Amino acid sequence: YVLRRILRRAVRYATEKLNAKPGFFAKLVQTVVELLGDTFPELKKDPQSIMDIINEEEEQFLKTLTRGRNLLNRTIGKLGGSKVTLPGDVAWRLYDTYGFPIDLTQLMAEEKGLIVDMNAYEESKKHAQLVSQGKGAGVDDQINLDVHAITELQNRGIPPTDDSYKYKYWAKSQDKDAEYEFEPCRGRVIGLRHSKQFVEEVSSGHLCGVLLDRTCFYAEQGGQIYDEGYMVNVRDESVEFSVRNVQVRGGYVLHIGSIEGTLRRGDELVLHLDSARRRLVMNNHTGTHVLNYALRSVLGLDADQRGSLVAPDKLRFDFTNKGAMSTAQVKAAELETNAMIARNEPVYAKESSLAVAKTIQGLRAVFEETYPDPVRIVSVGIPVERLEEDPAGPAGTKTSIEFCGGTHLHRAGHIGDFVIASEEAIAKGIRRIVALTGPEASKNELNTLRTELEDPHGQTSPKELVRRIVDLTEEISHATIPYWKKEDMRTLLKGLKKKLDDKDRASKASVISNMADYTKALLLANPGIPLLVVELQADSNTKALDGALKQVRTLAPETSAMFFSVDPDAKKIVCLSAVPKNAVNKGLKASDWVNLVSPLMQGKGGGKPESAQASGSNISCLQAALKLATQFASDKLGVVAAPLNTPVPVAVKKALPAKSKNRAPEVQTVLTNKPILYTHLKDTQAYPARIAAEYSGQELVEYQLNEASNGVSAPSHLERFPCEKLPVYEDVREGVRITGGNVIAYYLSHDKLRGVGEWAQAEVLQWLSYVDNHISPACSEWVYPYTAAGDSSNVRLAEESATRILKYIDTLIATRTFLVGERMSLADVAVFCALLPLFEHVLEPRTRGAYPHLCRWFRLILHQPEVFKVVGVVMLCESTPKLPS
Repeated sequence: YVLRRILRRAVRYATEKLNAKPGFFAKLVQTVVELLGDTFPELKKDPQSIMDIINEEEEQFLKTLTRGRNLLNRTIGKLGGSKVTLPGDVAWRLYDTYGFPIDLTQLMAEEKGLIVDMNAYEESKKHAQLVSQGKGAGVDDQINLDVHAITELQNRGIPPTDDSYKYKYWAKSQDKDAEYEFEPCRGRVIGLRHSKQFVEEVSSGHLCGVLLDRTCFYAEQGGQIYDEGYMVNVRDESVEFSVRNVQVRGGYVLHIGSIEGTLRRGDELVLHLDSARRRLVMNNHTGTHVLNYALRSVLGLDADQRGSLVAPDKLRFDFTNKGAMSTAQVKAAELETNAMIARNEPVYAKESSLAVAKTIQGLRAVFEETYPDPVRIVSVGIPVERLEEDPAGPAGTKTSIEFCGGTHLHRAGHIGDFVIASEEAIAKGIRRIVALTGPEASKNELNTLRTELEDPHGQTSPKELVRRIVDLTEEISHATIPYWKKEDMRTLLKGLKKKLDDKDRASKASVISNMADYTKALLLANPGIPLLVVELQADSNTKALDGALKQVRTLAPETSAMFFSVDPDAKKIVCLSAVPKNAVNKGLKASDWVNLVSPLMQGKGGGKPESAQASGSNISCLQAALKLATQFASDKLGVVAAPLNTPVPVAVKKALPAKSKNRAPEVQTVLTNKPILYTHLKDTQAYPARIAAEYSGQELVEYQLNEASNGVSAPSHLERFPCEKLPVYEDVREGVRITGGNVIAYYLSHDKLRGVGEWAQAEVLQWLSYVDNHISPACSEWVYPYTAAGDSSNVRLAEESATRILKYIDTLIATRTFLVGERMSLADVAVFCALLPLFEHVLEPRTRGAYPHLCRWFRLILHQPEVFKVVGVVMLCESTPKLPS
């Protein structure tokens, strides 16, 4: 919307001030691409598409620019020199009728020394909205033809309107996207309807009805919506009538709309039909006929039409059926419709004797509808004359044949794409289908939705996944995509929700078990402890805390315990306490204990003297709450809180530097339940995993393991991972252990970092494989001899191999911002981390100059906040490196 406003202002300026010809802005696209293409590589992908969009928008606005400008100039001329305010109703007409954004009108008014009356503009806007919503029906009642008006016209000898011109159009080709040309039409004003009476003239700003002796506008009937457009006085082009509605009564076609200038009875008008809108209506009307036939083929002869609506943006079809259509039936009806469209057969229309027409086998008509004689027949693929010659023949059962006075395409293939968007009940035994055709069907295919549903296994929290499922369910309900696809996606969502529920139950059970085991180990490591106040990593799982307290009651019945746990996602902190009777007798009551800390937690608590619990929302109070609870209980029990001996949980050993070259590293016991990333000191292979964790918000504990000096003893990580190379990721809560930096990174990445869509995900995996098997080995063999006294015999071969890789990436990234798709992905992360040592140690400025696109991409990735947080300041190589002697 904002871009359209900017472009329309530019079109007006170029036309009025620069005398630019149509297509002026599209010609500038190539220059913009040349100037900014390196900074915004997306511009280079499809400049022609950009030009087409600009040309289309420019052409659309130029259709109304001159007319709107004339209205503005006429209004300003009538104001005289004394007034400084442009009427708000005129500003609204400029927007509503001619597409002038209000800021453009304000700009043009300012150039004339005027300001727009915005209060009146808003009032006109509200009034127009009420009318469009049907709340202004009283206005139409003042204009529409009632029985008295029709009688008056007949008494005056005014014949019905000749509306045959509505059928005078033709297709320029047989292609799917064929353009249609509409024959010009002129009509003479034979009546003006205003305030429930016929008048001789109507002036600016009034809604009125116009009767013509002939018209090309279609009046609303038979389920097809009315045409829109405008009419201009042949002798005075400043007189313009905007057609907003067209109705027919007693054969008289009434055009309803607003007038600019003065329109009089007897004036001759040139009619300008909104042909683009009519074409969309024709798409949907012919689509309705084809759908009717498809439903009969799928559901049988009992599926009778009960009504329809044919609009520019959709078609609605009501029909009889005993129950809801199954997903398979909806899909079959859509496939049958599209198959008929694909055959691209001619659409025939002809008036026929009603008696003969009723005998045509297979012909469809609306139940209890009254049809004229002769009646118009519309047939797809079979000439009406052939059906008249053999009405009892089988030909009529093989295609769509209906009574219809609407406007249709000349070939079924011109409908384009067709999708059924919904199928629902509107009454007992009556179903309703809403479908889309042509561009509306194409642009509303939400192809990425299924991909998003089918890849829920990233690092997104279960709560976030549940929220997404709820949002996507709502989105699917309102999405304009095929009905059968909606049902498939809903089924997929239900299955996904069940899996998440199962996983959530298993996770909670695992947490309960882990907390019980840890509490047991804690008590065994601290026998006879009178007081235990600690944090457990149980989120807001109070059952896990209660299970931990049961361990206290069983293994240490004389111990008073209070356990806290914080759930950052839910922004909730909980605590549970258990106090033995002897401690209660000393004055420590569990209820008083939790009530002491609950204000800190910004929550409430309560319970009995032996057991109580509290919860709150202030998750930042944990340390203060632990300290306060410990001090309170210590005072009541008369004990001094001593440091705890923490147990050794699985996979939580952190190696310290060895104190002698022949001594194995000491091990420090560290308490954590968070996932751990084991790495070497300054291990760039761990960078992708750490960066992925930053993007996904995964809380990670990194343990850097040193190798013993001089190679006398084995690396310390072999105590934990004797058969695996670092980095290694381990999450004891989930029972997960993964090795390899890029593999870990993929596991930790959120959905978008892995690539949006199946193709993008495959390409990301391809890049990860390329990094592990080619880029990293070549870069390591080139860099290592320059940074350590290592074997340099293969350095030249490694340099040649790495150079080929650099050239390839530089060429590839020349027309892209990122390696895969339009956004940052794990491919960028992995390749960046693999190339980082080259940029730091061997690629001096002259060499880097040979890869401008690669360097631009490298700087872009480096300056991503999540990347910079991990790698920090990068010192690029500034001079030609030399091998150590």
